Amino acid sequence: MRHDQLRGARMMASEAGTQPDAAPLPPEGAGSPGPGARKLQIALVDDDRNILTTVSIALQAEGFATRLYSDGETALKALLDNPPDLAVFDIKMPKMDGMELLRRLRENSAIPVIFLTSKDDESDEEAGLELGADDYIAKPFSLRLLIARIRAILRRAEPLGADNAPATSPEPAPATLTRGRLFMDPARHQVTWQGETVSLTVTEFLILEALAIRPGVIKSRNQLMDAAYPDDVFVDDRTVDSHIKRMRRKFKLVDQSFDAIDTLYGAGYSFTDG
Repeated sequence: MRHDQLRGARMMASEAGTQPDAAPLPPEGAGSPGPGARKLQIALVDDDRNILTTVSIALQAEGFATRLYSDGETALKALLDNPPDLAVFDIKMPKMDGMELLRRLRENSAIPVIFLTSKDDESDEEAGLELGADDYIAKPFSLRLLIARIRAILRRAEPLGADNAPATSPEPAPATLTRGRLFMDPARHQVTWQGETVSLTVTEFLILEALAIRPGVIKSRNQLMDAAYPDDVFVDDRTVDSHIKRMRRKFKLVDQSFDAIDTLYGAGYSFTDG
């Protein structure tokens, strides 16, 4: 994003606090696809009109198309009927909060989701990840950070839908990976354990892949987050612990005795099967 665009968006956010009409909310579900090739669609769900408008302006300046919703109830039907490439949810909203929206969305959809949480509410972060959010950002947040997270998650999700991949896309997907009872197919974003499917988010998949590539080797939290967030984006250390906890729970749903992800306290994690 150019500096003048970023400053303009920030000025709009600050001015809107004292001038309610300075940042009018676009029509429900509005976006700016523009001419030419299809733009990646980002759905924003927040009851704060200033956040919706400011983030939408910033994303459109970066080449995305945006769809805006001011409550979870309205957003749910739209997201299921016409799924975007990624969605950003606030948690505290009227009619249907972000947690319930994500829970109901995950019954039918695996679109990547970033949660916006309260700065000091760790329970929100944990609950969001448990429900299947791909990431979270605490308010107040940096537009640059949000855009970096969106780009990183979309890149990681590209194998899920080749039609969404940019023209400059990327290298061939890596070969499948088999480690004991674990099978991973990066091209199809598939994971099985003892032949049973385990549904992982993009972030969980990349963390597990980083561990399974070198069985028995301890990977630090920083190394695992570098594998999952390759864009020099700051992520709190406790985030990887939440992802590991959630992955273990998912594997235990298909195998109660699952113990292939080991913890070495103070050092990190390793994958060992057999």
